[in-house]
Amino acid sequence: MKKCISICIFLVIASVTAKAQRLAFVDAEYVLQHIPEYSSAQKQLNAMSEKWQSEINDKFAEVDKMQKEYQADQVLLTQDMRKKREADILQKENEAKNLQQVKFGFEGELYKQKLRLIKPIQERVGKTIEEYANKENIDMILDKSSVNLLFGRANFNATNDIITKLGYKPGTFAN
Repeated sequence: MKKCISICIFLVIASVTAKAQRLAFVDAEYVLQHIPEYSSAQKQLNAMSEKWQSEINDKFAEVDKMQKEYQADQVLLTQDMRKKREADILQKENEAKNLQQVKFGFEGELYKQKLRLIKPIQERVGKTIEEYANKENIDMILDKSSVNLLFGRANFNATNDIITKLGYKPGTFAN
């Protein structure tokens, strides 16, 4: 019992003497939406993605057409001719899958383009947030868009301050 009381007293003293931390939150997605370079980069990425997806769809459509032709002709083909057509179809299908992997796979072209276009903007926002935190003596800033922030008082919302510090005009922010 004495041990429990000692622990409780220690916790009360520790909580009273602990330095209060200053917190703020930012909606990073909302900040990025106010940066014209980000919108432009997103449009470029979407255009590239649609173009590549169209190329891939064309390749798979060609494979589908080859398979249908093969099925229609199959009864008329010799064993060697069937094997050759099957190999051709398989080769075309593999080419389509490889193209899909090169463009959209892990560390594919889309990923590399995102790094090239988006990462510098994100780094600039991150640096601005860090500078803001240092200037305002804030211990911790949470990202509202990637953390489940169930409640945040408006006076802890630094989103519009970050947009302004980046040199852009903030809109009205909804918590």
